[in-house]
Amino acid sequence: MRGRTAGRAWALTGGAAALALLTATGAHAEGRGDIRVVKTVVDGGGNVIVGTSKKITFPIALTVKDDSGVKGVSDADTYDTAHGWGFFERTGTSCARKSHTTSVCTVTMTVDPSWIRDSDDMDSNKLAGVWQVDATVKANDGDYWISDRIAEYKVKRASRLTADAAPEPVAKGAGLTVTGRLTRADWEDLRYHGFTGQEVKLQFKADGAAGYRTVRTVRTGDAGKLRAKVTATAAGSWRWYFPGTTTTARVVSAGDPVKLR
Repeated sequence: MRGRTAGRAWALTGGAAALALLTATGAHAEGRGDIRVVKTVVDGGGNVIVGTSKKITFPIALTVKDDSGVKGVSDADTYDTAHGWGFFERTGTSCARKSHTTSVCTVTMTVDPSWIRDSDDMDSNKLAGVWQVDATVKANDGDYWISDRIAEYKVKRASRLTADAAPEPVAKGAGLTVTGRLTRADWEDLRYHGFTGQEVKLQFKADGAAGYRTVRTVRTGDAGKLRAKVTATAAGSWRWYFPGTTTTARVVSAGDPVKLR
């Protein structure tokens, strides 16, 4: 069974938690009194990366102010801005008083990747990208404020990247072939598939060097495969670096050490 109606909570089969869904709208706020959300930080300011098996939990920190003091957060939602769908469950809310007028309220969001496919009636991978946060906050004197799009952040599909340099060892000045494969999480079948047509940087760190340097940029081919031929001039490690996209996480392969003979 798949599909939900916007604005309703829908309980997943198999005992999974209910997931709230709202239709995305433009920025909007309404309420009563002087209570406001003055700052919103999602997951410490980073991207939220979701793979195929690991349950993901992250905080949304709301700094709330009112002259009478803050009572708390009565509702909070997050969903993608393009389609108005979301698959995170709110699993906790707590507020820490910072002063007479100000509190920082933390909303905890959680998803198990196994929930995602049943949370919508489309290709769930389309939900990767820019998401927004909505919240309703209340004050001790009865003031309240309902805010849409008080923050935007990115929810990305997890990615993987491999590297293999051969032959090992290699003669100085001889040719060396570095291969690899870029894959990313598919939220429909919970597997990793090749990510084609992406620019990936081949990097090298000579033994004793402080860090890696980019040697060239290669575009992924069929099934996300990478291949580059270089000249071995020094012993060191080779790796691939993918900077990520709006929908897919940044990833760096492990370095493959190659010695000279």
